[in-house]
Amino acid sequence: MVLVRRRAGRLNPNLRGLLWAISAGVTFALLNVTTRSLTLQLDPLQTQFLRYLASVVVMLPFMLRTGLAQWRPRNIGGQFLRGGLHAAGLCLWFWAMPHIPLADTTAIGFTGPIFIMLGAAWMFGERMRADRWAATLIAFVGVMIVIAPKFQGTGGGYALMMLASAPIFAASFLMIKGQTRYETAWVIVAWQAITVSVWSFPLALISWRAPSLMQYVAFLSCGILGAVGQYMLARGFALIDISAAQSVRFLDLVWAALLGWLIFADVPSHSTVLGGAVICASTFWIARREARSLSRT
Repeated sequence: MVLVRRRAGRLNPNLRGLLWAISAGVTFALLNVTTRSLTLQLDPLQTQFLRYLASVVVMLPFMLRTGLAQWRPRNIGGQFLRGGLHAAGLCLWFWAMPHIPLADTTAIGFTGPIFIMLGAAWMFGERMRADRWAATLIAFVGVMIVIAPKFQGTGGGYALMMLASAPIFAASFLMIKGQTRYETAWVIVAWQAITVSVWSFPLALISWRAPSLMQYVAFLSCGILGAVGQYMLARGFALIDISAAQSVRFLDLVWAALLGWLIFADVPSHSTVLGGAVICASTFWIARREARSLSRT
């Protein structure tokens, strides 16, 4: 571990940012496995509320130990605005999740980087280099190879619902990028959990059912994974352009396909395998380009 830390310390900010983004993807894949299992047992909106409430419970001891004053955001209104926006996207995402294989859920979410790159160029003036556009568009072709056959089946409506959540999450991620300029990563993570819990609570009451002890344990693990994943994402956004971070997000499909196969016996279709190969090739290419570009700075 010491050797790994020393080596990581010698990495330039660009590579560290990419590694944070990749680590966040692995963590979110584990979170999605646990969450999907819970949505198959409980109402999706109740699952959404308890998943984010669990993050608050997990972080509360650290907040009390370090002093609540350090966790007070500089713009609490902005935190609730982003929390409401994120909660709206989550409602669509949680409703659709039980009806779509994990790999396809992840692939549909990859439409988000298109919206994120457009928004980043408009809101933050990030330079949209030709290689970033090329990598994203090639990867998007891979995503369409994965999801196009799904729109022809009975789950097409749920696929569209999942697709509709992508621009909402993109707006939320852009707000995170803006907040990293004046908020710490942990404050952003904590207040996302708090605000999404507040917005989701009334919806959770509609079809509430008392969870079992094991389900509470699973929600607690979701809280840990969610907090760690969001922290990694915020750290990555603070180091590199948000558009650069989107390139490695396409690797999430690999983790989702593997875990979906191991946990839910979701055998990836031919279109998922082919699209995944296109996505991985694009990701590998742009990651090398980003590493070389930032090593020169």
